Amino acid sequence: MKKNSIHQLTLSALLIALGVLIPLVMPRIVIGPASFTLASHVPLFVAMFFSPRMAITVALGTAFGFLLTAPFIIALRALSHLVFAVLGAYYLQKRPQIVNQPKKFQLYNLVIAIIHAAVEVLVVAGFFLLGGSPQVSYDHSMFTLLFGFIGVGGVIHSLIDYNIAFFVVKTLSKAYAVPVFKKAKEG
Repeated sequence: MKKNSIHQLTLSALLIALGVLIPLVMPRIVIGPASFTLASHVPLFVAMFFSPRMAITVALGTAFGFLLTAPFIIALRALSHLVFAVLGAYYLQKRPQIVNQPKKFQLYNLVIAIIHAAVEVLVVAGFFLLGGSPQVSYDHSMFTLLFGFIGVGGVIHSLIDYNIAFFVVKTLSKAYAVPVFKKAKEG
């Protein structure tokens, strides 16, 4: 087995562990079935700077962790992170120089946040509409929940967490070869 693959596996395992642990210890805002935990997406966002494979591994690992430790809807929302994680990680691999362009990086961050929130809205809507929670009514409160809290709230949450991850990885890249930052420096 290659040293690099062991390194990637170890880093993935650490990020998965952090991804499951952070929601247990960080401050949380709960509004109905919507919840926002500071830094809960940071491990997955960090993985996106390394490789699409690591992003997939961390997304699947955290989803499985939440399946064991949280309500089913939370595990489904975590599983939906595969979509933005794969798209974002591939984009970073193709255009690593974006990390050195703050305005473009924030636009990328916004696009990822919109994809992130939109997929979570679809997952939560499907869960409720298919009878996942019979106590939820399907009136304007459902619209407010989905698009207000999970949609808009999710975009804001994602923007904050990705900026935290960017700060962490940028700082880490000064002492450690983070692939996207390394490619950005070379190209």
